[in-house]
Amino acid sequence: MKLIHKIFRSCILVLALTISLVSCQKYLNKTADSIVQGNDAYKNFTNFQGFTEELYQCIPDFTNAYWTNSWNWGEDEIVSTSNNFHFVNKIDLGNFWGWQSEFDGWQAGWMDRNNSSTNNNRFSKSLWPLAWYGIHKANLGLANLDKLTDATDEERNLIKGQLLFFRGWFHFELMQYFGGLPYIDTLLPSDKQLTLPRLSYNECADKAAADFQEAADLLPINWDNTTAGKNTLGKNQLRINKIMALSYLGKNYLWAGSPLMNQSSTGSATYNTDYCKKAADAFAKVLQLCESGAAPYSLLPFSKYSDNFYTTGQNWLMPGGTEAIFRGPYYGGNSSNWGTSKQYTPAIVGEGTLIFTPTANYVDYYGMANGLPIPDITKADPASGYDPEYPWKGRDPRFYNDIVYDGVKVVQGSTTDEANRYANLYSDGTISGQGSYRNPSTGSRTGYLLKKFIPITCNKYDNGYDYSKSLNIHIPYMRLADVYLMYAEAVAEGYGSPSASVASYGKTAIDAVNVIRDRAGVGHVAAEFQGSLDAFMPELRRERAVELSFEGHRFNDLRRWMLLIKRPYTLKTAVYFDRTGTFNTTDPRQNRVQNLREQIILERNFTTKHYWLPLKNSDVTLYPGFKQNPGW
Repeated sequence: MKLIHKIFRSCILVLALTISLVSCQKYLNKTADSIVQGNDAYKNFTNFQGFTEELYQCIPDFTNAYWTNSWNWGEDEIVSTSNNFHFVNKIDLGNFWGWQSEFDGWQAGWMDRNNSSTNNNRFSKSLWPLAWYGIHKANLGLANLDKLTDATDEERNLIKGQLLFFRGWFHFELMQYFGGLPYIDTLLPSDKQLTLPRLSYNECADKAAADFQEAADLLPINWDNTTAGKNTLGKNQLRINKIMALSYLGKNYLWAGSPLMNQSSTGSATYNTDYCKKAADAFAKVLQLCESGAAPYSLLPFSKYSDNFYTTGQNWLMPGGTEAIFRGPYYGGNSSNWGTSKQYTPAIVGEGTLIFTPTANYVDYYGMANGLPIPDITKADPASGYDPEYPWKGRDPRFYNDIVYDGVKVVQGSTTDEANRYANLYSDGTISGQGSYRNPSTGSRTGYLLKKFIPITCNKYDNGYDYSKSLNIHIPYMRLADVYLMYAEAVAEGYGSPSASVASYGKTAIDAVNVIRDRAGVGHVAAEFQGSLDAFMPELRRERAVELSFEGHRFNDLRRWMLLIKRPYTLKTAVYFDRTGTFNTTDPRQNRVQNLREQIILERNFTTKHYWLPLKNSDVTLYPGFKQNPGW
């Protein structure tokens, strides 16, 4: 019997599992007596919370799901040629079937695995099976809420709010990849034929919104301030709260209002202003609570920006700081050191051979420090001050934080290979004329490297990934900067102007973008982009591309904007240039180059069917109402 059929029709009580790792317990703590059986699982708050916490174990850790990990599937990243088993390689070829375990012989993806489980093994987490399981478990808990008799009103609200949130979240995560699905909001009987039809995207979104809204109404802003939460004081950071529920309420509405989803529901490939207004309202509530200090979330200062993604030398402290809104547990403190920490450094100074590098076309989105974009990196631009002979000079500070470019000092300490202390990323397009970091098999194919998620010391000489460094890489599903930018998009499209705002909040779409730029020390949105939606939206999309770069958002953004199949978003390019003049090792921004150019190294041949992932053939044959996505 197929997995989805089993989950839909199963009414078996599955016991809550202990989150046994000390590193995870610090953020999602439970007591030993929460492991219970039968109806005892529901009789009091401690037991019911133990039942509920298995839902957290259904969240894939996409950062560390395999030895090396692929989660950027837009035009943003490309992999070295030493191997080709990751899903991004299959997407590049138009083979979207590759998300399924049947087409993933390595079981390297985090969307679907043949060994999925709610245990503590990061290799057994995948979205498709555990989302359906999580939906079933949430419904099972909701169906048994009446058995929670030994509890206060606060405790009942905490349990119900978590269950509703997870039911909405698992549906949303599936919907954004596959479109409208059956929305399972009741415990299905095991003795009846499954006949639930696929709903439209917006019908699903309305149901998810109802779950997120009710969860937000029931849940506290901060568990530490509740009577029940005081039993795990200081260890409640991952527990679902009002801010998480409101943030996903807004995201769910914004996605429903985006062109792809609106077209699939109404036939109109435009923004749905009603959904965008609802999204803006939800995001405004989140931002008001955060800015007032009522909620424990705030943007990290730029000096601590990396805390969003990794910590080092802090006993494997969970990354995220005050900015991460939604994260799942991590399954072993040192797990990222086995592969993720080594997938960004070329083999000549690293210890991995499968290297994930930013595409040159994507790095072009990083504009100048004055906030202006670079229209063409091969041409001088007097307006922004960009000079193609000094392409690394005067750039957005996030460029220097995220990107390794030619001449950057990589090896910080002693080395037996002085010639490769600095990033040799130059290339004239020939094998004899390329730097040592440009080996396409085990280095950069594009002329850039990524360091957003690792210390620069992650190389075989500095050993920044050594066990003693306690490096922990864990990228959040959502952080506060994303909420600001989603608010900007929603309020601008909902009310038809970048100068629009939600009245109760006050910040305009332009203001919200500038909040993010102020943190990084980047110039505000220029006047030329403020006059209309047509002028503003490309600049907002560029801001999302830079601020949220390589965090797994780009693929779904391009899809929902209906840009994925259009040039230039189908292209992946590399940059080529010659070094000239004196090579400055102290400040590589001052290095001069000549003959700067970009060349296409890969073009994706997509059609409209590629806007949605194909469902499993084994599932779409279960019954007539569960249909395959168009074109597959």
